[in-house]
Amino acid sequence: MIKIKLKGDVIKEFESGITPYEVALSIGAGLARAVCAANIDGKDVDLRTPITSDCQLNLLTFEDEYGRRAFRHTASHIMAQAIKKLYPQVKLAIGPAIDNGFYYDFDTDIVFTSEVLNSIEAEMKKIVKENIPLERFTMPQNDAIEYFKKSDEPYKVELIENLPESEEISFYRQDGFTDLCAGAHLMSTGGVKAFKLTSATGAYWRGDSKNKMLHRVYGTAFPKAAELEEYLAAVEEAKKRDHNKLGRELELFTTSDVIGQGLPIMLPKGARVIQLLQRFVEDEEQRRGWLLTKTPLIAKSDLYKISGHWDHYQDGMFVLGNEETDAEVFALRPMTCPFQYQAYLNRSRSYRDLPLRYNETSTLFRNESSGEMHGLIRVRQFTISEGHLMCTPEQLEDEFKNCLELAIFMLKTIGLDNDVSYRFSKWDPNDTEKYIGTPEQWDEAQSTMEKILDHLEIPYKIGIGEAAFYGPKLDIQIKNVYGKEDTLITIQIDQMLAVKFGMEYTDKDGIKKNPYIIHRTSLGCYERTLALLIEKYAGAFPLWLSPEQIRILPIADRHHDAAFALKKNLMDLGIRVEVDDRSEKTGYKIRESQLDKIPYTLVMGDKEIDENSVSVRRRGEGDIGSMPIDEFIELTLADVKSKKIW
Repeated sequence: MIKIKLKGDVIKEFESGITPYEVALSIGAGLARAVCAANIDGKDVDLRTPITSDCQLNLLTFEDEYGRRAFRHTASHIMAQAIKKLYPQVKLAIGPAIDNGFYYDFDTDIVFTSEVLNSIEAEMKKIVKENIPLERFTMPQNDAIEYFKKSDEPYKVELIENLPESEEISFYRQDGFTDLCAGAHLMSTGGVKAFKLTSATGAYWRGDSKNKMLHRVYGTAFPKAAELEEYLAAVEEAKKRDHNKLGRELELFTTSDVIGQGLPIMLPKGARVIQLLQRFVEDEEQRRGWLLTKTPLIAKSDLYKISGHWDHYQDGMFVLGNEETDAEVFALRPMTCPFQYQAYLNRSRSYRDLPLRYNETSTLFRNESSGEMHGLIRVRQFTISEGHLMCTPEQLEDEFKNCLELAIFMLKTIGLDNDVSYRFSKWDPNDTEKYIGTPEQWDEAQSTMEKILDHLEIPYKIGIGEAAFYGPKLDIQIKNVYGKEDTLITIQIDQMLAVKFGMEYTDKDGIKKNPYIIHRTSLGCYERTLALLIEKYAGAFPLWLSPEQIRILPIADRHHDAAFALKKNLMDLGIRVEVDDRSEKTGYKIRESQLDKIPYTLVMGDKEIDENSVSVRRRGEGDIGSMPIDEFIELTLADVKSKKIW
């Protein structure tokens, strides 16, 4: 017999070898129907996993992240089974669960039109209705390769061949359909009550543009139809806020095929928002003791070889020239740190110079794959609020805290502070070729950072393998309207690159030492921030960020002079204002101003001119009445100065 501690510290005895599903069934049929996966002593496992020793067991439902992934992973297998039944010639690639659903990649000539997706859904419903049990089993590597060769599934064969020989190779079988899979999965297909195939697109095999383009079918799944309907309604709302659509409609940015993918053009309105953000960031950083630098956009390969980017990041760089044929090879910079280190090395340093804080509004270039790019979220050229801080070990925690406080201040000011989460990104000790430094150096850097984060009481998750190649980092994560997560702001601790570049300071004891370096952004990538602000506010920016803050509508031609005089007065005060003097009805111009999401619309006619007032319409509230011009200006300037969000 073994003892299993359950929720609420309840301890029960069971025979050794019992599975989590059987434990759930012993508690109640309702729990058995709801359970999706399990966690044994902190490790997420499949429901079929035998329990052979005393342990802590948590039964995971759809409300738990891993349980949700097991549920949706099962849905991806149901979709793959349905497609293989309808189109036996299709070759299977991979089909994981993702944050908001699942997908599966297929090698096929079939075009996944809405009609085809509907037919696949119909077949999936049959599979769910049959309530087919999912059976897990394992095979030796050679047998697994032979099995999928006979099944004519070359992508599965390639996956297995790339696995270590010692690794257990597991499979899940449901009726006549078998798939290579680590799991976890539901006990049967009948648990997937509500699902929808949402889209189909192309995707390179293994995300590499050198490989074949496959067909990727996306879907989502929920335990209840009502939850699915609620999600689909939220997706429709997300489409209305999608920055890629709304940003173009509001003429904030555009793209051009002859310029290239991932190279957006900021139109006057979008450029103005980014300019406002940049000025705000640079002024705030200066107030906090940061020193502005301006460094080149390109450098010789020699610089990147010192930093390690040439060996660890070259695939992500735009290289100009060929080392075999050219005397000098240059590359566009993917980050600014090696350049700012040269500013540090400009003269000798002592402990009295530290902390030394360099900031820069940096334009960077990264060779993102075409499949990864999306609107302004992920691009090939972007501008970032970058900074590097050199300090002594004793100063590290306070300076890290200051960097974090700056980032949080920025997020609060633009209204994104409640939309972010924190990830402590560590190295992967099983893939050391990705990094520089020794395990001892990584242990020291990560333990130092962990102590700082815990002391600051930051609620973080851990991301293994997400560290930079030279050090661990705190990533401030944010999701777009579709739930796709990206990094917005990052703060990194680095104790390695100072050694590589020979960066030293003379300490109080007269001994030369290497400084700790903090890499940080304060607002991250401006293009990505603009995209998130478009989606957050559905294009209706806070007054201080609006590219056009006020629109004046003269009722008739005789009111034009007064309207333009008011415009000049407002512009002299730094307010962004336009006059709509078209020969259109006032109601039409008001509607246009609303569609353009202008914060204030001022109507001027005979009465307003006589009284030196304006009729004020406030975005989201409509007509708020007449107001003396001086009073309106005072109100507006106060709103702008406070950076109020409304």
